[in-house]
Amino acid sequence: MHHTIEIRELVFKYPDGARALDGVNFYIAPGEKVALVGPNGAGKSTLLLHLNGILRGEGSVRVAGMEITPSNLLKIRAAVGLVFQDPDDQLFSPTVFDDVAFGPLYQGLPEAQVRARVAEALAAVRMQDYAPRVSHHLSVGQKKRIAIATALSMQPEILVLDEPTAGLDPRARRDLIHLLRELPQTMLIATHDLRMVAELLPRTLVLDQGRIVKDDATRAILDDEDLLRAHGLEKP
Repeated sequence: MHHTIEIRELVFKYPDGARALDGVNFYIAPGEKVALVGPNGAGKSTLLLHLNGILRGEGSVRVAGMEITPSNLLKIRAAVGLVFQDPDDQLFSPTVFDDVAFGPLYQGLPEAQVRARVAEALAAVRMQDYAPRVSHHLSVGQKKRIAIATALSMQPEILVLDEPTAGLDPRARRDLIHLLRELPQTMLIATHDLRMVAELLPRTLVLDQGRIVKDDATRAILDDEDLLRAHGLEKP
């Protein structure tokens, strides 16, 4: 049984030698939904960018049973759907359809299969009527869903999301949480939204100054007010 994500002694240094990640170790089993929390500057986004090879540090990163190496990158980027905090970083095509079709087309899938993948991904985020629309005319909540659909069209084993609820109004936030609950993928979600963590993610990793300082059941972490306070987090 492979771990879906397996990180060992991951170190990432900035050009000036400062350590953004300082010996990170954790495993995520298939189907787990895990939160990554910590103060700003803790290294959360840096860690996420290692999971599909955008950044490469020292140590070992395995995802979906594969070591991250240059020869594996295409397979890894299909297996790990990375959804950025700002959907405008992810949506650049003339229409929603084109954005969601981009990955499968790039993989060289035949047109009929690409259309099926797009339809399936848009249905999964309940945006099937938006295929002909222009992404940058949509609301932030709608853009976030389309960004998730661009990852789902690759049929990933793992979804990695950076601050998915940031910038959403209460209703769009609620809708997104429901949507994430329904998706079957293994998930790692970096977030400041501890109310979402409490509702959606049974296990939490606390990252501070580039190290995992706690890895426990979400309930235990959210009940530990001293721990939360020490790492710049507030009980929801």
